[in-house]
Amino acid sequence: MRQGEAGTPRSMLAGLREFLYGMTGHEFAHQALASRASLETIFLAVTVGDMIGLPIIPPYYSLRLLPFVVPSIATWKRRALRARDVMESHDYELHGV
Repeated sequence: MRQGEAGTPRSMLAGLREFLYGMTGHEFAHQALASRASLETIFLAVTVGDMIGLPIIPPYYSLRLLPFVVPSIATWKRRALRARDVMESHDYELHGV
């Protein structure tokens, strides 16, 4: 038999592991990624917000941080300037936790 063939104990264990992850951890992982994205958006708005007309901190400190944030500036600008619905960010919240 092959290693990943259906019906083997190893494939059933992998299926059980994926099922339990989907029941318990997937929503928490999704919430953690959403929290990270919102914190990254806030950080970039504070440091390089003058690119979209939001001057917050002096340019000297923004220039010091610029080499570290250059890879994510394009996606941040697209995410910050995107038109959104009011209830869009509350679709999949952890309401019971």
